[in-house]
Parts: sequence; C-alpha cells; structure tokens
Amino acid sequence: MNTKSIVLIAIILSGIMFSCVPARQFQDEKARREKAESDMAAMKADYDQLSASNTELNEKVTGINKQITALERDTNITGISLRKMTYQYDKLNSLYEELNRRYEELLKMNASETQKISTELQLTQEQLARKEAELKKLEDELNLKKQNLDQMQADLLLKEKRIMELESMLTRKDSIVKALKDKLSLALKGFENNGLTIVEKNGKIYVSLDESLLFASGSWTVNAKGKDALIKLSKVLEENPDISIMVEGHTDNVPYKGSGQVKDNWDLSVMRATSVTKIILDNSKIDPARIISAGRSEYVPLDPGNNSESRQKNRRTEIILTPKLDELLKILESN
Repeated sequence: MNTKSIVLIAIILSGIMFSCVPARQFQDEKARREKAESDMAAMKADYDQLSASNTELNEKVTGINKQITALERDTNITGISLRKMTYQYDKLNSLYEELNRRYEELLKMNASETQKISTELQLTQEQLARKEAELKKLEDELNLKKQNLDQMQADLLLKEKRIMELESMLTRKDSIVKALKDKLSLALKGFENNGLTIVEKNGKIYVSLDESLLFASGSWTVNAKGKDALIKLSKVLEENPDISIMVEGHTDNVPYKGSGQVKDNWDLSVMRATSVTKIILDNSKIDPARIISAGRSEYVPLDPGNNSESRQKNRRTEIILTPKLDELLKILESN
C-alpha cells in the first residue's frame, strides 16, 4: 500500500466519522485527523526526499560501476587510482545501503502509525455507534413517555370537563330540589306540622303524611282532609314534570289480621300506597309513568321503639320526590 492510498483511507475514515460524531467529539476527532494528516505530510516529505536521494545514489553507483568496468579493462590504470576508485565505490555503496535501511524503517513507521490511527478511528466509530444506539433508545423511550403524558393530559382534561358538567348538573338539581320544597311548603302550608312534614334529604324531598291525616285505623280509604292535602300536592307535582314520584306505604309492627285480599301489614301498606297514588293521578295530568307505588310493611320504621308513640310515627305514607338524573347518568356511564 503506497502513501497516497494511506492518506486517502485516513481522509475517507475522517469523512465517515464527520457524519455521526456529536459536536464535541467531532472537534476532538477533527483535531486528531488534522494531526494525523500533518504527520502523514511530514512523513511523505521525508519519503520523497529519501526517494530522491536514493535515485541520485543509484545513478551515481551506476556511473561508478561503469567507470570501474572501464578502468579494469584499461591496462594503463595505476593500482593507486584503482584502490581510490574502489574506496569511493564502497563508501557510496555503504551510504546507499544506509539510505535503503532508513527508507525501509520509514515505510514501516508509516504503516505502523497509519494502522494505529486507523484502529483508533475504528474504535471511536464503534463507541459513537453505541452511543448513538443508546441515544436512539432513550429518544424512543422519551417519545413513548411523551405520548403517554399527552394521553394522560387529554384524559385529565376530559375528566375535568365531565366533573364540571357534573357539578353544574348537581348544582342545578339542588336548585330544583330547593325550589320544589319551597313550592310544596307554600302549597301545603295549612298541613305542614299538622300530620304532614316536608324534609330535604340526600338530594330528595320526603313528604311524610301520618296515618291520622289520611286513614282511619286499619283502613286504606283516604279521608276528606287527607284527600285535600294530596290534591294540593298533585298540583305542584304537575307543574314539575322532571320530578320522579315514589309513594311508599308503611305500617307499625302490630300484626294486621284481615280477611279477603288484605290479610296482613304487607297488603295494608300496598293498598294505602295505591290509594294515595290514584288520588294524585285522578286530580292532575301527571304521567302515570312518573309514579311508583310500593308497600314497605313494618320493615322501614322511623322509630325502632316498641311503644304506642313509636308505632304512631311509623304508621305513615311517604311521597319521595327525586329530580330526574338522566343527563347525569349519561355522563357517569361515559366515564
């Protein structure tokens, strides 16, 4: 391999490294490449000088050999002249051999230095390739984390939007419940605290009517006073179509001993709830689909005591009013 090929390889390797070495490492490699090129240039100059000297000596040796050959044929040459010429020849030949030796050493040194630089460049390239692979892996991981973060942020924004919608609907529901309670209190002013109570609890309104306001003992026929209260109640409910209505009949724990279709407290509680429901529907334009009638018998007491006062509290009919939450449920189901 000649010097030009070596220099060309070094330049090509440097060009390859330029495309992938990060800025700081590239500067270091560039400095090393420039030093290697400088060393190569110096060695090439030495090589050219030695080559020129070698050529010149070859020419001199060739001339001397010709002279010696001619002198040897010349019988008139003196022994002294011949020894002098031989001495000069030996001296020149020794110098020629020394130059050849130095020339060979220079070639070996150039090859060794070039191999060293090539090896270092290859190692550096391999290290940079590994670093690039590591950086690519980190970049992919960061991109994945960024995508996950973007998705989490989008989900969070969506949840915040839904929470705001829920809060808005809950606020509106609370307003509806409060407004309805105020209307009921106004409409049933003459009955409230006289066998009738209106309580707001857990986002619902509980209109509780004592047995004494609606029924005679053991009966499920609503009396005139109770009917008047139910008619006024139905007018308010008619004006609020977004309110669901649950009518629950409750008894005390004293066993009801009846005959025919009404035999026990379950039957009695169902019949009372149904009687109240029919009066509400008969005296309003309320959609029957809004109302549910249920008998709870003795199993949901207000007062767990086992005395006459407790039993009196437990004998009641409750009308539970709940704002419709269809939109709210849709939001919750979409989460």
